[in-house]
Amino acid sequence: MSESYTWLITGSNRGLGLELTRQLLTSPSNTVIASCRTPDKAAELHALKNTAKGTLHVIPLDVSSEQSIRDSVRHVDTILAGRGLDYLYNNAGVNPTYDSPFEFSYPEFLEVLQTNVGAPALLGQLYFPYLEKGTRKVIVNVSTGLASIGLNAGPKCNSYSISKTALNMLTYKQARARPDFTAIILDPGWVKTVMGGEGAVLEPEESVTGILKVVLNVTPKDSGKFWRYNGTQHPW
Repeated sequence: MSESYTWLITGSNRGLGLELTRQLLTSPSNTVIASCRTPDKAAELHALKNTAKGTLHVIPLDVSSEQSIRDSVRHVDTILAGRGLDYLYNNAGVNPTYDSPFEFSYPEFLEVLQTNVGAPALLGQLYFPYLEKGTRKVIVNVSTGLASIGLNAGPKCNSYSISKTALNMLTYKQARARPDFTAIILDPGWVKTVMGGEGAVLEPEESVTGILKVVLNVTPKDSGKFWRYNGTQHPW
């Protein structure tokens, strides 16, 4: 019998989170706990149950709310029913404006940091005991090439880039704290989603197909690295 895996994915109601959930559910080996802010409005996500070979659970989780993040544990604990969590996939994030170092909104800057760094950090802390019980013990923190200092992307997307660079360091710290875990940074590419905006070049299906080739094959020796969806790596 093939091994089965459990996944918790944030931001599953649209874009890459929705496509990732869809592709995972093509296999009966996967149990996906798909989370989003308002499940009642996530019609496309619920519709995946109609064709799913795997098992789908949809739970509320708003990554901009500490209380919502903490409340999610109760739902996940009930679903897992003593099982471990194999994959924590921190997909949800925000990129509200194309600001610059000297022109930005301070409240918005703090909001971006809370959502893009604080939420994955808290999720990692809260779901650590469940990952310890899992077979794979994988944390995927979704980042961007804009967070690479080595790529020299310039001053654009100030708040977003800073938050994702901090997320990269969080991932490095997670990887070093637990060498038996696999904590990776993952750049999905410039994808045609709401966040991707105009000029994006990748279809969600293409990005996620590549992502899964990376995520399903990483081991602890790959931990702490800055992966791209196509299996190559970014400079830090």
